[in-house]
Amino acid sequence: MACLVAWDPMFNLRIGGITVLVVGVWTVVDKSEFEKLLGTDLYVSSAYILIATGAIVSLVAFLGCLGAVKEIRCMLLTYFIILLVLFVVLLVGGILGYVFNERVEDTITTKMTAELDEYSTKQGIKDAWDAAQSQMKCCGVDRPEDWKGRVTPLPASCCPKGTAEPCTEANAFQIGCKGRIKEFVTAHATVIGGVGVGIACVMLLGMIFAIALFKMIE
Repeated sequence: MACLVAWDPMFNLRIGGITVLVVGVWTVVDKSEFEKLLGTDLYVSSAYILIATGAIVSLVAFLGCLGAVKEIRCMLLTYFIILLVLFVVLLVGGILGYVFNERVEDTITTKMTAELDEYSTKQGIKDAWDAAQSQMKCCGVDRPEDWKGRVTPLPASCCPKGTAEPCTEANAFQIGCKGRIKEFVTAHATVIGGVGVGIACVMLLGMIFAIALFKMIE
């Protein structure tokens, strides 16, 4: 009987854990080399928190159901404590995603502007800029003119593939990369924050049921 009462929230918790894990992996895999231009690790850190939490939650849900089936109070209490810790961790991951979403424009603007000057001297920065410009079809921070006085001619990644060299302001992408990257990471950060907070609520429900079952078992 106890397992029947516990099945729904614990099953939902397992599905939620898998969802969190998938979203975390998707965020890490989908990030490109242009992450070096973001100026903060909050974006990637929140994704790794989701991956770790999602994997553990999926396993812990089984522990909770086993404790309910066998009516082992100690196992249910352990389940509750682990869920409580993961609940806090997951909320932190969700909050990190939200905080990054709020400060993304300032960090991107500062970082990208500083690294324009390092394009010619640091291979990692060059790769990041080329990845951003070619993948997102953009050029410079706000406009192609941002490269003036820094790189002549413009980086080839500023122009569509197949454009005759050299790449110039006339045939370059006219949209700056700041806006494109901001849209990309904001969309991901919103998903991370939403999923993190949403699954934390499901975990809260699981904790409530665990305590209820703990009191039911004599």
